[in-house]
Amino acid sequence: MPASVTAGVNERPSARWRLVRSLAAKLIFLVAVFAAVPVIVYQNFEAADHDKQTLLLKSVQDQGRLVAAGLQPLLANFSGSTLPTLRQALLQLAGDQQRIRLLFRPTGSSGAAGFYLIAAAPPIEKEYMEAERTDLLETGILERLKDSCEDNRQLAIRYKNPAGQEEILTSVNPIQVASGCWVAVASQSSAGFLGSSVGRPYWQTTELEIAALAYAVLVAAILVIFLGIWRSLHHFTRLARRIKSGEAPAQSFAALNRMPELDVVAEAFDGMVERLRGSAIAIRQAAEENAHAFKAPIAVMAQSLEPIRRALRLADARERRSLELVERSIEKLDGLVATARRMDEAIAESVDPPRRRVDLSQLVEEMLADFSAAAAARGVRLSPRIEPRLCVLGGEELLETVVENILENAVSFSPDQGEIRILLSPVGRRVTFTVEDQGPGVEPGHLQRIFERHFSHRPGVDRPNEGGHFGLGLWLVRRNVEAIGGSVAAENVSPRGLRMMVILPAA
Repeated sequence: MPASVTAGVNERPSARWRLVRSLAAKLIFLVAVFAAVPVIVYQNFEAADHDKQTLLLKSVQDQGRLVAAGLQPLLANFSGSTLPTLRQALLQLAGDQQRIRLLFRPTGSSGAAGFYLIAAAPPIEKEYMEAERTDLLETGILERLKDSCEDNRQLAIRYKNPAGQEEILTSVNPIQVASGCWVAVASQSSAGFLGSSVGRPYWQTTELEIAALAYAVLVAAILVIFLGIWRSLHHFTRLARRIKSGEAPAQSFAALNRMPELDVVAEAFDGMVERLRGSAIAIRQAAEENAHAFKAPIAVMAQSLEPIRRALRLADARERRSLELVERSIEKLDGLVATARRMDEAIAESVDPPRRRVDLSQLVEEMLADFSAAAAARGVRLSPRIEPRLCVLGGEELLETVVENILENAVSFSPDQGEIRILLSPVGRRVTFTVEDQGPGVEPGHLQRIFERHFSHRPGVDRPNEGGHFGLGLWLVRRNVEAIGGSVAAENVSPRGLRMMVILPAA
């Protein structure tokens, strides 16, 4: 695969874009919209309702002023004999939806309590008049008229009359005459008018309560859908992590799903997991079978060369050279078979990596004991510093390959009488394995390439007996380390040498 294509496949969006594109961010945005929409809509509806109520109130308040203007000639010449005429005029002026109370305070009286209820339209009983007068006084609308009779007031006061019926007082119209002060108090008792927001906050209206209930049901339904999706995805994530950690899950993706729309996705995940595990098993089996199939004829060829070598002891140098080339080719072929098996095993481990608790301290110490003899034969000194009882999550064979290839690489490049420093230490919730040699190092442009497949660059190494370097050792290291959630890096050290750093998740 070309480098540009590989970069495109492995490229992941930044943390900021991942957050923006996440389901949680969309849910937060949706909640913010749900919170903002009612405020905006309420403000617009309230303004429209206010304009409507203003027009409505202005209309009824103008009717109150007209009533007062129509009554003024009768009130200027009022006497006991004209009371029936006054009551008849009130009935004609009041109409079907408006109530009028006519109060009078004689000249010489003072205070709001000096007003008497004289007439009302529609008519009311005498015993009801005193209760009506008391309630009107308690509203405080006559308080400002106690010292003068010149305060026309436009009202929007909700008022419950003595009969328990709700009205809206819409206007107070004082009429000053020689005998005293008359006050015409107008109110509306229409059920439709009282159903509006006049005289009370708009949020208390019936239509707004119904709209709020419907909106709340809609929001709840959408949030339930989002939370259902999030819950299923959360269950999927937990199961995927358990599978990645090597645990044997008690449930499948399909069993954890609670949304029918995600059934296909859950079944696809279950199928993918089974296919991956099956592929890993098939790759391991194929690697063992292929290695066995190739090893047998290679061993036969190697054994068959011995009698040929004895027969050619007195032959010429050209024949002996040919025999040596055959022996070398067989050795290389044997190395290729072993390397191919290791590659297949690495691929299988990357498909279905083990996640067992491994005592890395003990494993490294055991492998250093095996390497000490080979290193001493080349005059290389191992200087380990191993923290005890450091455990990681992985597989023993997978980790053995990592440690073995890194140590082999360091011994291979170390000069005679050189030193290799090995450090195994904890760093937070990770374990760091570091190997530092005193070899020639790596050209800066090749530091990343040494982990590529089939890349081999061995400057300054003059070991004619070494062979079988196919550029796969460090590639296997990276594959194995990344398969168990770790990372590996290389850097040159001063004045010379190379440091390999492996970071693995602690168990």
